[in-house]
Order: sequence, then structure tokens, then C-alpha cells
Amino acid sequence: GAPRGAARRTVARLLAEQGVIRNRWLFEALTRWRSGRTMQAGEYFFDRASTPVEVFEKIAGGHIFLRELVVPEGYSMFEIAGLVEREGLTTRDDFLGAARDPGLARTVARGAPSLDGFLFPATYQFPRHLSGKEIATAMVRRFQQEWETVSAQGHNAAGLSVRQVVTLASLVERETPQSAERPLVAGVFLNRLNHRIPLQCDPTVVYAMELAGTFSGKLEARDLKFESQYNTYRHGGLPPGPIANPGTMSLRAALDPSQTDMVYFVANAEGGHLFSRTLAEHNRNVANYRQRLAQQRRAARIAATATATSPERSR
Repeated sequence: GAPRGAARRTVARLLAEQGVIRNRWLFEALTRWRSGRTMQAGEYFFDRASTPVEVFEKIAGGHIFLRELVVPEGYSMFEIAGLVEREGLTTRDDFLGAARDPGLARTVARGAPSLDGFLFPATYQFPRHLSGKEIATAMVRRFQQEWETVSAQGHNAAGLSVRQVVTLASLVERETPQSAERPLVAGVFLNRLNHRIPLQCDPTVVYAMELAGTFSGKLEARDLKFESQYNTYRHGGLPPGPIANPGTMSLRAALDPSQTDMVYFVANAEGGHLFSRTLAEHNRNVANYRQRLAQQRRAARIAATATATSPERSR
């Protein structure tokens, strides 16, 4: 490697070029005087000109610049991979390579096909230029901490394995944005599993197509026939692994679902769902949902037409 003196000169030159210090020679002399302390490699942020001592203390103390990464609940590994690339932490492919490594997945749950489900959604502080494996490992460590608390408080009356709980929680997370509904959605899914009724969860089809690299961004009716073990329209039971990374509320819902006799649900056009016990009742709810949706679309078209033809608009 480069001699120690050459490293001092390089750091001093870079700091001077960036306007952090005014006198590179004074800074270099300071580093020689304090030769017992090593300057730590990393990215540092200076928003003003600083004294050589201030700069040296920051670098020798290793106070590197951290980037905040906010991972929303329900993101899949594909969405997280895009996020870490946009934030300049690592490439999408590097992160996905780590997340899809079955060897890493085995460290958190037996039989898990990837780290999806175990990349806990939270706010992280990362330095730049970490590897995908380092980022994924930090997220898994956070999941393990959270799981320790949640599993100690939950009953898990259904006797599900860790992988099954997280898989169920991921379906719940992607199915409803309303926290209050999640235990009921989990209860309905468990009822369907017990009655051997396919879960018919649309997000599982999206995930299956994402795994295959064929998802266009919009789910079509014909996509429900897509062949994959993750497609819960074509295959009974839970999918092979989680389809997203659930937050605490969804994990709690999977461990302590509502005790209910509901077996069906459909969106209610207001962000929630209508639940039903029988197929006949469910079909009525579906018809009502489609009617409400058509009414909303008609109202939106009328409003758009009125806006386009208004006197203010025509001027």
C-alpha cells in the first residue's frame, strides 16, 4: 500500500480541494504531530470550512457520514433493492444477490427460500459503499430482535413455524393497509387453510411474476393462471415463503388472529374490506363492490368533463 506520509498528503490535498480546510500543509503537520491516532476511512460530511483540529478529530474519531434508509412495511426484497440503489448504498443486483442467497436464509428460518420476510421494515443509518450482504444482515438482525419480543408475547395457537408465521404476516401486510383489520384478515386466511380453500390472494400472484421477472406493473385477470407455487389461486396452502417484509402489527396478527367464522372478504372501495361467512354473501359483496367502483369511475369522468369544459378552463 501507499506509505503513511503519502496517505496524509492525499487526505490533506482532497480536503483542501473541497474547501474543507484552508491550509493543507498545516493539516498535514497536525497529522504527523498526532501520529498515534489513525485517520478512519469513510465518507465525511462538512457543511462549512473548519479548523484543521476539528477536521482531524472528526476523521480520527471515525464520525463518518451516515445515510438514512427508510424501509416501509410491506416492501418486498425487489422494492428494497431499488431503494438501496436509489440511496446510493449499493447496486440493486448486489442487494438482491444477498437477499436471494438460500444459505443466508437458512440462518433465520428453516426452509426459507430467500431473506424476503426477514428484512425488517424500519429506519436504518448506513454508511455508503456497504455490500448488499452487510445491509441485508443488518435488516435480518433487526428482524431477529423484533421477533424475539413479538413471539414472546404472541400465543401462536395455530402452531405455525417461524417461516409460516412470517409468510402469513406478509400476506396480511400486502392485503390490507388498515392495522385494525389485520387480525381479522389473518383469521380468515387461517379459516381458509383449515377448510382447504385456496387463499386466492392477489399479491401472491404479483410476487410470483416478480420472481420470474415477468410482472408488467399491473395485475391482469389472465395472470391469475400464472404457474408458480406462490400463486395461491392455483395452489392450496401457504406459499413457500413470505412475499414481503411485514411490520410488527402484521406479525402480531399472524400470531394472534381473530377468532372468527368469516371465510371470505372483498375490498369495500374505501380502503377496507367486507367480510362474509358464505359464498352467496361474498358474491353479493363482490357485486356491490363492483357497482360502487363503477359509480366512482362515472363520477370521476363527469367531474373531469365538467372541469375541462368550464368557462375558466376555456379561457
